Amino acid sequence: MRVTVESQKNRNSLMASLRVLGLRRDGIGATRRGLREKARMFRTLLSNLDGMVYRCRNDGQRTMEFVSEGCGQLTGYAPSEMLLNQRISYEEITSAQDRARVREEIRTALAWNRRFFVEYRVQCRDGAVKWVGERGVGITDGHGAVVTIEGFIEDVTERKLATQALQQAELRFRSIFENAIEGIFQTAPNGDYLNVNPSFAHIYAYETPARFITEVDNIEKHLHIDPVRRVEFMRLVREQGAVTGFVSQIRRRDGVQIWVSENARAILDEAGTLLFYEGTVEDITDSKLNQEKLEYQASHDPVTQLPNRLLMNDRLRRMMLHAQRNDNVVAVVLIDLDHFKLINDTFGHNRGDALLQAVAQRMRQCLRETDTVARIGGDEFVLLLSGEGRGEAISQVAQRILKTIAQPWRAEGEELSVSCSMGIGIFPRDGRDVQTLLRNADTAMYKAKELGRNNFQFYSPEMNAIMSARLEMQTVLRKAVENNQFVLHYQPMIDLNSGRVAGMEALLRVPDGSGGLLAPQHFIRLAEESGLIIPIGEWVMREACTFNKSLQDRGLPAVPVSINLSARQLARYDLMRAVEQALRESDLAADYLELELTESMVMNDPESVIATLRQLEALGVHLSIDDFGTGYSSLSYLKRFPVTTLKIDQSFMRDIGDGEDGASLVKAIISLGHSLDMKVIAEGVETGAQMALLMQNRCDVMQGYLYSHPLPAADFCALLERESMTTDKVGHLREMCSTSLCTA
Repeated sequence: MRVTVESQKNRNSLMASLRVLGLRRDGIGATRRGLREKARMFRTLLSNLDGMVYRCRNDGQRTMEFVSEGCGQLTGYAPSEMLLNQRISYEEITSAQDRARVREEIRTALAWNRRFFVEYRVQCRDGAVKWVGERGVGITDGHGAVVTIEGFIEDVTERKLATQALQQAELRFRSIFENAIEGIFQTAPNGDYLNVNPSFAHIYAYETPARFITEVDNIEKHLHIDPVRRVEFMRLVREQGAVTGFVSQIRRRDGVQIWVSENARAILDEAGTLLFYEGTVEDITDSKLNQEKLEYQASHDPVTQLPNRLLMNDRLRRMMLHAQRNDNVVAVVLIDLDHFKLINDTFGHNRGDALLQAVAQRMRQCLRETDTVARIGGDEFVLLLSGEGRGEAISQVAQRILKTIAQPWRAEGEELSVSCSMGIGIFPRDGRDVQTLLRNADTAMYKAKELGRNNFQFYSPEMNAIMSARLEMQTVLRKAVENNQFVLHYQPMIDLNSGRVAGMEALLRVPDGSGGLLAPQHFIRLAEESGLIIPIGEWVMREACTFNKSLQDRGLPAVPVSINLSARQLARYDLMRAVEQALRESDLAADYLELELTESMVMNDPESVIATLRQLEALGVHLSIDDFGTGYSSLSYLKRFPVTTLKIDQSFMRDIGDGEDGASLVKAIISLGHSLDMKVIAEGVETGAQMALLMQNRCDVMQGYLYSHPLPAADFCALLERESMTTDKVGHLREMCSTSLCTA
């Protein structure tokens, strides 16, 4: 019984165990099904992630223990290739430039038991480089040591590149803003400054942008000399939305007055609401002063600062119109200093210029404010006397001038004296136009010279002796044209960079009948007035082109030849024919011919001249402005002329040794020429100091006695042959700078 009962207990216990086991079996099955479902969901999730889920060991190679399917899309490597480093380790594809940084950032985060995020580059299987972002966390063992790392890596290349581009753009903008030479600003709609760059602050003599913004709370009061200009500036911005090149005079913080040019525009939002104004400011003080100097120089003689011929002509026309309206007269007095050339040759150009300046000052003191004294060239001056109705009054002025000029003049310890001869023409009696009046006054002046100098003569129609002399010279010129008696000399032009001969100027000479040669100043004016300049000019062009081609045929360095054009030649309708014929007959390429024009020629009828010059440019001939600075040039027209070269007049060279003003004008002309993309040639270079200044200021070419006088054709050819054999031409120039010796 006991056994039975025990057996029953065992049976019951067994049945209970079987029931429990059955339940457990059912539970395990359910658990397995749940795990399989979760695994499926997990795989689906991993396969659809744009990136790679991983678990790696915390070792030097980051050995992967698990890698999701995203590995292939991210790196090009299959998960199996990277798992346990079977083909390649993840550390290997991490950019060598970033590895140390990545290790350090991950190590630091794990040490502090923190999550990490790091961006770096990886090299994919196809060689492409991608930027990736990695997030992860360390998994520790029971002792707190990090044994594995689990995380997620995704492609951030597009965002990274966009961010880098944005950063670079911002850096570029900031660099431009901070380092721009021009001042840059932003202002609120009420005019208060919001932001300025360092250059802007420096223009107004403030140490920093912050200080400028802090101290300048009223623009009109603090900056503008004329507050009305600021009001006008703001009006234009509001009405037009933008302003360009607005010029104002400003008073800086230190009290210095400057000129600035402002550009500004209104910045609106999408709704059209004004947000702020932005713009730039440029200090144009130097350029404005240089422009004023050039404009002044264009109308004034550089030695005496008197009006030059063009300004004198303009004033004479105005005085003639005024006299005609008021039934009055104008006296034109032409003054020529007696024997001035002897003084110039004996004591030098500097002493001669000082004498001209003293004479100019003395004549000013003898005149009223309504009168004009002008220097029209060399030692010739012109007085314009208005309202002089009686000959006695004009005679009194002339006597006063004679007496004043004849007073002794001291220079460098020596006492010199000079007299003058004066010819007087009266408007309207002696001419009703500028040229006639000047011509008749010139005739009267030559009569005064014939009568022993140091006197004045009124013009009269009976003054035929001077006209006879002119007719005699005209006869000489005609015979020279008919008998081909002219001679050309050539003066070399020297490239200041290479030391080589860069060109030559053809200079006309005519026999004087006694075995000598006359320079152009003795006959050119008469040749132009008589019309002989046309055949003379054509002969010069043919002869110069033929000579230049002969030099090239001999194998000598090919350089252009420059020829001076007269006003009559430029005005001729068939100038192109003459140029084409000279080039064709000589077989000289047009590129080796340069025509020189004076400022007065090109400004006489600029629109017509431009058309002619365009034709010459199309032919291939080079064009230059000769004696630049002695006439009156409109810079707006000058930019339109197809001119490649500016020649600085030799009078500027003589001024270089007389202080900073002379040198400054030369520098300004060089700068102007280069800003217009023109080559600049300096004439009349006679000293090493002059050449040194030209080289320091990057003048292109020089011409003058320092290197060579004008030479006969044979001598010039010999010079070219010697020059071609000289190896250190630049050194030769430097030697001339130091010794001031002429090499020819």
